[in-house]
Amino acid sequence: MNHYANSKPPHETDRAAWLAALLAQCRGLVIPPEFAGALQSRLGRLSFTELLNGMETMAGNTDRRLAVQLYTAWIAACTDPAQPRFAAWFNLGAELVNTGDIDAGINAYRNAVALKPDFHAASLNLGLQLEVKGDLTGALATWAQALQSNDARTALLNQRARLLETNGHLADAERELTISLATEPVQYDVIQHWVHIRQKMCRWPVLTPPPGLTITDLMQDCGPLACLSLMDDVAMQTVITTRWLQRKTPPAAQHLAPAAGYPGHDRIRIGYLSSDLCRHAMGYLVPELFERHDRARFEVYGYCIGRDDGSALRARIVAGFDHFTTLSSLTDEAAARAIAADEIDILVDLNGLTAGARPQILRWKPAPIQATYLGFIGPMPMPELDYLFCDNFVIPDALVPSYRPAPLRIAPIFQVNDRLRVIGPPTTRAAIGLPEDAFVFCCFANHYKVTQAMFSGWMAILGLVPGSVLWLAQDNAWSEANMRDEAMRYGIDPARLLIASRVDPADYIARLPLADLFLDTHPYNAGTIASDALRMGLPLLTLCGQSFVARMAARMLTAIGAVEGITHTLPEYVQRAAALANDPAAYAAYRARFTREAWEATIGDIAGFTAAYEATLLGLVARAEARVQPPAIAEDPPAAPPEPPPPPPHKTRRGRATANPSPAANRSLPH
Repeated sequence: MNHYANSKPPHETDRAAWLAALLAQCRGLVIPPEFAGALQSRLGRLSFTELLNGMETMAGNTDRRLAVQLYTAWIAACTDPAQPRFAAWFNLGAELVNTGDIDAGINAYRNAVALKPDFHAASLNLGLQLEVKGDLTGALATWAQALQSNDARTALLNQRARLLETNGHLADAERELTISLATEPVQYDVIQHWVHIRQKMCRWPVLTPPPGLTITDLMQDCGPLACLSLMDDVAMQTVITTRWLQRKTPPAAQHLAPAAGYPGHDRIRIGYLSSDLCRHAMGYLVPELFERHDRARFEVYGYCIGRDDGSALRARIVAGFDHFTTLSSLTDEAAARAIAADEIDILVDLNGLTAGARPQILRWKPAPIQATYLGFIGPMPMPELDYLFCDNFVIPDALVPSYRPAPLRIAPIFQVNDRLRVIGPPTTRAAIGLPEDAFVFCCFANHYKVTQAMFSGWMAILGLVPGSVLWLAQDNAWSEANMRDEAMRYGIDPARLLIASRVDPADYIARLPLADLFLDTHPYNAGTIASDALRMGLPLLTLCGQSFVARMAARMLTAIGAVEGITHTLPEYVQRAAALANDPAAYAAYRARFTREAWEATIGDIAGFTAAYEATLLGLVARAEARVQPPAIAEDPPAAPPEPPPPPPHKTRRGRATANPSPAANRSLPH
């Protein structure tokens, strides 16, 4: 006998109570098909409000198929034109998506839009699910055609811009965000993306305010990454980053790690948190550090919050850890608790505030000592971060008080480098289309780092060195076109700007010696690319500034004794570049400093770096165990103990994963 057939409904007039009683009897089960017909006729007498009120009792029902049944039955039975059937279709769409039936959810959202074309929430969710299915054109068209009020208009414009930017349609994304800002100027995330898209496109001047905004508005909300290319001012970088962190990373409910640490460990447990444990600029620097950690004193954990790109480099990085855990599918709290469960003594964040970062994990304080390193070369004033790893050149004594977290000098040179980097076979200028007899200036930085002022300096250099060319990395069509237009404004033939085609990283680094002089960007210096150039014997010229990010390349040049390549003003930079290019003897003497031996003895001294770095970490844990307040900065790295012989491989791996969360109903612009 059917369980539900014995249950007579309450009085007909108390229809919502009847539904509540019925749902209480369901107890998380799905209504049997043979009862669905009788249920449908009775449901048709309910108003939509009564249906919702009754369904509030389902809050604890984890089987959303029951909700799908009820909405489906009500839609089929309801004949009252005054009832908002569009809202029922919308809710049905959400429930279907929650059960994993994306196609049926899309159809439900389409019905909601058909019944009420100005129901922007349905258009928004419909576009998001089309995006999930890979129909990017359909998603963009849905958001473009939706009818909406001004308030809803910005949400749809912002979603279109997000999708356009993600798929490389920068000019279209900028246009959508410009319209959005014209509708509502005070949108912090929109300002951030609008500014950074203009940087990527070399749309100069970048800070050209839309109506209703000022340059100050754009500056203070340009976002952490954009500000590193816009200014050489540590105080202003701190203000911008602080505003962003306050909006994006609220305090966690608790700190998970004990403040006094874990004194019972026989080895220091060091964890590395990153989304870039793959073929990424950071990923090319760190593998040998993980491999060389002294296993007699350190147990090394890797925490991945990014993707597995399937590369050989990824496999090597993973193999370099004693324990490797993928946290990508976990919430911030769950990821932090997974780290805390491993009782990590020192957690090193390798993202900072770059793409893929999840700083909210750090706010849970899953380790008693937390530091940021390599990923974001600037202040990151988060209370749960204890240190910013650096050296005594990139953050000189006078600027130590300006930085948060506290600068910690970990080694003579802050940047770790992998000696085992894969380098492709040598090639020739003729093979890649470079002029044989021209002086070749180059810069392979991402174009968002190229400021209008720096580009004007480059054009002045080309004007002072007849026949020379500027070899640039391929980035995007808009930046290349804008650079060529700007070159013409300075009287430089755009044909003197050469664009390097995209190649495998091993081939890219093998090409570097073909250039004559690397022209660094300012204020955001080259980092990994600068060390690549020096490794390959390519001379570099930099403009040294005040902030950490504006001093990276000068630190490397100082290390190898090539201080002639360090300038401090743009006119000096221009004159030095021209002088080197026009004086073969001076150029030959300068290039002679860039030897493989010089790089290996300094920037590439991974053994010396690892020893000094580990000595610094040992000191941190010793002070924490003694419950001594650590100093704001270590004046010099502690003396490094003798390097032990390489240990035998010791690798165990653990993985944690949860089911992927359902797509958000209202997805915001990415951080």
